[in-house]
Amino acid sequence: MGLSQALAIAMSGLRATQASISLVGSNVANAETPGYVRKTVIQVAGTNGDYGSSVLLNGVDRQLDQYLQTQLRTETSGAAYADIRSTFLANLQNVYGNPAETGTIEDSFNKLLTAFQGLSTSPDSQSARIGAVAAAQTMAQTLNAATQGIQNLRANAEMGINDSITTANNAMAQIAFINNQLQNNGKTDAATASLLDQRDQYITQLSSLMDIRTVVNDLNQVTVFTNSGVQLVGTEAAQLSFNPQGTITPNTLYSSDPTKSNVGTIAINFPHGGSYDLVSTNSIRSGKIAAYLELRDNTLVKAQAQIDQFAAAMSSALSDKTTAGTAAPASVLPQAGYDLDLTGLQSGNVMHVTYKDNTTGITHNLSIVRVDDPSVLPLSNTATLDPNDAVLGINFAGGMASVVTQLNAALGSSANLQFSNPSGSTLRVLDDGAPNRSDVLAASVTTTMSSLTSGNAQLPLFTDNGGLFTGALTANGSQQTGLAGRISVNLGLLGDPSRTIVYSTSPLTASGDTTRSDFILTQLQSGNYRYSPQTGIGTTGAPFTGTLVNFAKQFISQQGEAATAAKQLADGQSVVLNTLQKKVTDASGVNIDDEMAHLLALQNAYSANARVMSSIKQMYDTLIQAM
Repeated sequence: MGLSQALAIAMSGLRATQASISLVGSNVANAETPGYVRKTVIQVAGTNGDYGSSVLLNGVDRQLDQYLQTQLRTETSGAAYADIRSTFLANLQNVYGNPAETGTIEDSFNKLLTAFQGLSTSPDSQSARIGAVAAAQTMAQTLNAATQGIQNLRANAEMGINDSITTANNAMAQIAFINNQLQNNGKTDAATASLLDQRDQYITQLSSLMDIRTVVNDLNQVTVFTNSGVQLVGTEAAQLSFNPQGTITPNTLYSSDPTKSNVGTIAINFPHGGSYDLVSTNSIRSGKIAAYLELRDNTLVKAQAQIDQFAAAMSSALSDKTTAGTAAPASVLPQAGYDLDLTGLQSGNVMHVTYKDNTTGITHNLSIVRVDDPSVLPLSNTATLDPNDAVLGINFAGGMASVVTQLNAALGSSANLQFSNPSGSTLRVLDDGAPNRSDVLAASVTTTMSSLTSGNAQLPLFTDNGGLFTGALTANGSQQTGLAGRISVNLGLLGDPSRTIVYSTSPLTASGDTTRSDFILTQLQSGNYRYSPQTGIGTTGAPFTGTLVNFAKQFISQQGEAATAAKQLADGQSVVLNTLQKKVTDASGVNIDDEMAHLLALQNAYSANARVMSSIKQMYDTLIQAM
């Protein structure tokens, strides 16, 4: 090997050492820079003549564990999802309140019971009457406030989705921009490595919003997909769109049918045309956006359904009266059945008919629901809470003649029942008589009392924003939806609290009569009712049944357990995420001690290469002097 070759090798060593020292300086300077990955020089041995090997620089290597990075992105999505849910459920628990606190649903209900117990003890006391009405007003206001709290949380989720979409679009645009700058066939210099650091930060940011996976090509360009397979970004970025709604109410609900949905939905618009609904296809399954969607469209909707069901059951328990039918007159023999007085029947009120099919020996329970909006027909069997009945909706808009026609058309041949209107508002239901293919076993009608002095113990204590709550079904949905936000005390009672005791004016309710207050207390305290499975408690086939107190305790404790479980999950996810972040930092971050040790080694290497060059110079000098 000649002196010139030795000199070239030594100079290559100096250049490599200088490059390494430069990267050490960069690593130390960026030790606290978020997303910075420690970098080293890629060195390979080169050939110089027959006896020596120089050192060649082949780019910059990022000290990155791809497997850990993939795991970190997955756990980032999961941790973001768990954290959002935990925060919202904790806030929802604050809306419901803890049972021991004052001003909660359970506390207000217990005070309502106490007020009516006092009224039954002192029925002629004006202060007891006023106190009972005041307690009912507090109960209504508590439900109003709970509704407002739940809908505020849903509105916050809607805004959270909107903000997340803006962040996601920016991240995807930056990823595409960086992809287009990477044109060096997979080799990296310091500038390219810096671009990769920036791109990884945007990908990590995107992973906190939704669950994603990535594919990298030979040019170091990355393509990002959702885990469901929807491509978000490559060299071009798709655009996410969201149409947030200004006001969120209990009736503002999501539907996969765009004509029925009245909350915002997320669509992805692809660079070369076409779009795709990410919500109806469940394409986003983790991250902040998935959490916001689940809360807005499921968890918080169920929470609203719980307090709506509580308000509806409480209202109906006090105002609804069930009257058994009277036996049909002997003149209809050989047929038999019952006459039902439909006076006061409101939209949503129900007639019950029990009949036996003698051919099969099966007894059927039939619920006939008054409907004033024919657009909701036919009704499903879930329109009532009885898991064992068949539901038939009848349009009452055309009067009794139309009602009879509809009933006979629906049940005449299939159930062998005959309906007629002998007079006024009387509906007669008969079996088939001599053929004896059916027997009517029982019939009754449930109506909502509208008068404070109907002569009945039933009292419309609570109203739906001033009107009767009857459970009506319309094109806008069930009257029960959002009832907790509209429930109020009957204005007639606010003006005259004596009606909590006086249920008849002709004859006048006797002094000291506790019939009405005792009825109200019994209904509130020990009455058993069914509750909708839409509350997340019970099922369609086995709905939750119990007192109002039982139901309130059930959904409040369920919410408390859900909040606790969400907090535990979020804490667990946080531990996992922090552990992974530490592993990534250990593998890819800058350790100052290591860098200083490396710098010392580089200094020695630099000195050694310089010494080699100095020795070669001396040899050259000796050679020249000898010539």
